[in-house]
Amino acid sequence: MTMPFADRFGTAKPVIAMLHFPGLPGRPRHDRAGGRAHLADVVGRDLATLQAAGVDGLLFCNENDIPYQLAVGPEIPAAMAAVIGELRSDIRVPFGVNILWDARASLALARATGATFIREVLTGVYESDLGLIAPAIGDLAGYRTAIGADDVAFFDNISPEFSSALGSRTIADRARGAAFLGMDAILISGPAAGVPFAMKDLSAAKEAAPDVAIVANTGVRAERIAEIFEVADGAIVGTSLKVDGITWNPVDPARAGRLMEAARATR
Repeated sequence: MTMPFADRFGTAKPVIAMLHFPGLPGRPRHDRAGGRAHLADVVGRDLATLQAAGVDGLLFCNENDIPYQLAVGPEIPAAMAAVIGELRSDIRVPFGVNILWDARASLALARATGATFIREVLTGVYESDLGLIAPAIGDLAGYRTAIGADDVAFFDNISPEFSSALGSRTIADRARGAAFLGMDAILISGPAAGVPFAMKDLSAAKEAAPDVAIVANTGVRAERIAEIFEVADGAIVGTSLKVDGITWNPVDPARAGRLMEAARATR
């Protein structure tokens, strides 16, 4: 049994900020000349900015590894683990990891680094721009136990970006299923990174799974945080914290500060 959602972050309605890695080894955007030092410099800079703004949690992600893979090679979690390990002494808040879209690799990375949760597509079946996403949650849960990672929480994205669910099951149906299968948090996303989700989907998930944390996963902005927190138990935010609101840019201290001020005022 993993701990309650709010206890994990030390506050009700936590804001979990994204730490986007530059392109990793083997991927088209990787800076070979810069190597690991470049990765650590970029991630370390954003880490310092986000923690100075007072975020409640962090989520390390290989966002720049587009086009994403459904199964990554060992070089991806290895590179991420090396950088997180280098920065570990500077991390002051709970953190999670997300390797797009390889839940098994995310679990291995979490176990290696001490991450408290993974964010992945963990239940359901989806047709996507990357191919068919069909996680095997029973196998993943067994793997989590096998590697000694039972304390790593499962944050399940039930409306993943760039995809649509196969079949006729609604958001409410998928939320009930995820809750029954033991997910620690249920995430609601829009159609792409940085794009707002539909509030009706957030509300439907909350009504269907009232005992599980429901988290806003894309399109979270300072001006929307009050509306979002009327329903959601937390938020994951990335793009809106970046310079000019562009996903690939560095974190903007002013934007991060404004969002956290709005979150504190709301909660």
